[in-house]
Amino acid sequence: MAIAALHSASSGLSALSTSIDVIANNLANSNNAGFKASRANFEDLLYEEKMQPGVENENGDQRPAGLYVGLGTRVSNTQIDFKTGSPQTTDRKLDVMVDGNGFFQVNITRGQETTAFTRSGNFFMNSEGDLVLGNSNGPRLEPNINIPADAEDVTISNDGRVLVSLPGEAELQEVGQMEVANFINPHGLKQIGGNLYLESSASGPPTVGNPNTDNFGALLQGSLEASNVDPVVELVELIKAQRAFEMNSQSIQAADSTLEVISNLRRF
Repeated sequence: MAIAALHSASSGLSALSTSIDVIANNLANSNNAGFKASRANFEDLLYEEKMQPGVENENGDQRPAGLYVGLGTRVSNTQIDFKTGSPQTTDRKLDVMVDGNGFFQVNITRGQETTAFTRSGNFFMNSEGDLVLGNSNGPRLEPNINIPADAEDVTISNDGRVLVSLPGEAELQEVGQMEVANFINPHGLKQIGGNLYLESSASGPPTVGNPNTDNFGALLQGSLEASNVDPVVELVELIKAQRAFEMNSQSIQAADSTLEVISNLRRF
């Protein structure tokens, strides 16, 4: 009956609506430094088994294939693309990019203090001289790095050492060491907005180290990592999702017409 078609097509509309939401969010953040695009992954639902494969008939022959009718689709998860975005040169001393693997660590409060992770490296100094992330809440960088009020210049090396030039000092003074974190499964990180991620049981615990060592990327001072959203790809995916949405709506119309014909049979 066309009832199954109605359910399948309606599940397709719901799943494609979610996919369009994900694509729209990618496009909205195409100019957000450090942003990582996501994609919606789909999976099919249960199948109604009308005939089993391999069943013998009265002649002893086996049925070569079964007869299954699917019951639609759903979004199984959203997958983050952690491909490194292109560097954007800003020449601002406190703009830093991780060229390769690694997340900056910042201290946030969500009921209690916890560590969040970000690929965004647009740092500022707060009123106390501490380095803070340049989002709406300004969480402190971990480990905390304080820039002296009389510092004339700040240099951040590719291995994360933060050096300042002080009046009357010929040598640069090291005031801190930036660290980055890696995860065995970064796709399992929890997205909380503000360009931040949280550790989860799926991501595993972070491995922390200095930039430009082992499997950690190097730091580039005076640059930001551009969003890795490709607008052309996203627009193509948006058109595909829109067309699939229209086809599912046509399936609903066809199923509705079929049911209308069946309901009218009793008149004859």
